[in-house]
Amino acid sequence: MKFKLLVFCICLTSMQLMAQQDTVAKKTTLTTALLYSSNVSYYGQSTNEALPYVLANATLRLPVGIFFSAGAYQLLNYGSGLSETDLGLGYDHEFNEQLTLGVSYTRSFFPSNSPLLQASNTNNLNLSASYELPIFKTAFSADYAFGKQEDIFLSLNTAREVILGNFFNEKNIFYIEPAIELVAGTRHFYQTYTITKGKRDQSKGKAPQNPGNSGAAVTTTNTIEASAFNLLSYNFKLPLSFSRASYIVELNYQFSILGTKADEALKKKQSIFGFAFYYQF
Repeated sequence: MKFKLLVFCICLTSMQLMAQQDTVAKKTTLTTALLYSSNVSYYGQSTNEALPYVLANATLRLPVGIFFSAGAYQLLNYGSGLSETDLGLGYDHEFNEQLTLGVSYTRSFFPSNSPLLQASNTNNLNLSASYELPIFKTAFSADYAFGKQEDIFLSLNTAREVILGNFFNEKNIFYIEPAIELVAGTRHFYQTYTITKGKRDQSKGKAPQNPGNSGAAVTTTNTIEASAFNLLSYNFKLPLSFSRASYIVELNYQFSILGTKADEALKKKQSIFGFAFYYQF
């Protein structure tokens, strides 16, 4: 793990040196966010148990491109304490008006009995690249998630911003940004989720079960499948946003369809509705 973090630090330092060549004047910004979602989505994957939540986040971005983030969210139908908190560090570099590359690291903290799919992967190292064309913007993201388990995720997102019009004056803008996202990766995280769910069920007096195997123990076959790299989900997103000066209000909808190798306890099709408010200082 020390080697992996060293590689991350080297990448971050190298990109910071490139930023020193950028003479465009920028300023330090603080962006806060408050979000509600009807369910948790982990790379398009959701459990059969709906988990609506609220999330608060703050990101401090420096002129050189380095940013720091902190966030927390609370599941509305599970437990009374915080369901997750996280701290992040990253760097984005704009090579020109079209191309942006980024690297970031996020450390998350979950309670021991967390019902979340991602609870076993408390660390996330992300590399991203986005390219903006006149018609649409394409973004590629590679994530290495590790902790109790280790998983790799690759995401390809294509979106187009469409201005719907102005409200009263030119500073009040309505727009939509429909997007299609493909996600592929491994599924070691699901093994830890299954074990934790079994313990929760036992504490409630339920018989432990391995989804799709009539209560049998997790087998070697399941482990091999978890290690395989497969298409995980197709995600269709449609956010409707209102922007004015320093803030954005957003209504969003996401429809996800899982790949053919999806586990039995995950919803094959899922609709998620959400609301978000962003303010930048």
